[in-house]
Amino acid sequence: MIRPFRISIPQSDLDDLKARLTQIRWPVELPDVEGNDGVPLGYMKELVEYWRTSYDWRKQETQLNEFPQFTTTIDGANIHFLHVRSPEKNAFPLILTHGWPGSIVEFLDIIGPLTDPRSYGEDPANAFHVVIPSIPGFGFSGPTPEKGWDIKRTARAWAELMKRLGYDRYGTQGGDLGSAISRTLGAVDPEHVCGVHLNYLFAIPKPNDKLSNLSKEEEDRITQLKCYLASPAGYMVLQSTRPQTLSYALTDSPVGQLAWIAEKFREWVDPACPIGIDRLLTNVMIYWITGTAGSSARSYYENAQSKRRPMPCPVPMGVAVFPYDLALPVRQLVESQYDIVHWTEFDHGGHFAAMEVPDLLTEDLRDFFRRFR
Repeated sequence: MIRPFRISIPQSDLDDLKARLTQIRWPVELPDVEGNDGVPLGYMKELVEYWRTSYDWRKQETQLNEFPQFTTTIDGANIHFLHVRSPEKNAFPLILTHGWPGSIVEFLDIIGPLTDPRSYGEDPANAFHVVIPSIPGFGFSGPTPEKGWDIKRTARAWAELMKRLGYDRYGTQGGDLGSAISRTLGAVDPEHVCGVHLNYLFAIPKPNDKLSNLSKEEEDRITQLKCYLASPAGYMVLQSTRPQTLSYALTDSPVGQLAWIAEKFREWVDPACPIGIDRLLTNVMIYWITGTAGSSARSYYENAQSKRRPMPCPVPMGVAVFPYDLALPVRQLVESQYDIVHWTEFDHGGHFAAMEVPDLLTEDLRDFFRRFR
């Protein structure tokens, strides 16, 4: 059963948040560290002051509710999703998957251009029906009721979701955690997924990979990938090993939750394409009001515990490379592991491409999926 859903946060929850934002114990910051040890204190104070005095959740809530939303139960979990059908009869179905520390908020700026290109002066033949689910444990799909929600289980849930919506043939897209889910969806449902588009792809050489004539830039990319794997970021280590311990701080302190997410939105983006403060705070609010700091972090723990090797993806794949992303893939290497039919290197954009450069990502999605219509 698919149930209509509307976001309506009790005023008491918003009053509680405001009260917490007026009673903060700020930490000490050492001089001359220049933010190298985490989010700068001055930056955090500016964000919190805006959050407390100027940010309007009700306005953001209204904007979110302009999009049709639903919930359904799949494999024992409540799945929340946006389902925006195009006015164009022959629109192509596309499921978009966010990552961490993102949410459905990541895709708000591309929903209109994807579903109704005619209204944006573009060819209506490029229209999509768009499905944007919240990953189990994230936002209004959380907290998860039991353990075991790793990438493969989520991908199978997405396949069931698209089946329930009546889509026999569709495409999938994602970045960050959504990248892994999207290509796994292509692996578990190749009879119905016709194309996988990714804006983040972590691939390192295998022992039998034979790479030749690599440029200096490509060699540097591989070195960066290996370093990232050998010494993963602190947030990844914590979420992969101690999500429950972490959850106490983030669930109890809105400033803690903000810092944990704002750090990534500060460091993983193109400086020329900053994400607006209202959009950042709305993304943080999705975690705060649903109390899903712990269950979203647990997704890393579940994936680490499952120890499953990535499934081969037989579906044609497109890759969009944005220069300020965490790690940049090497085309020759990726082509040795996947069926790459589309590859674009951009001059701008970072890890949150749909928020930073929505026009570039939208056009790349149109270009890639045009071949499957």
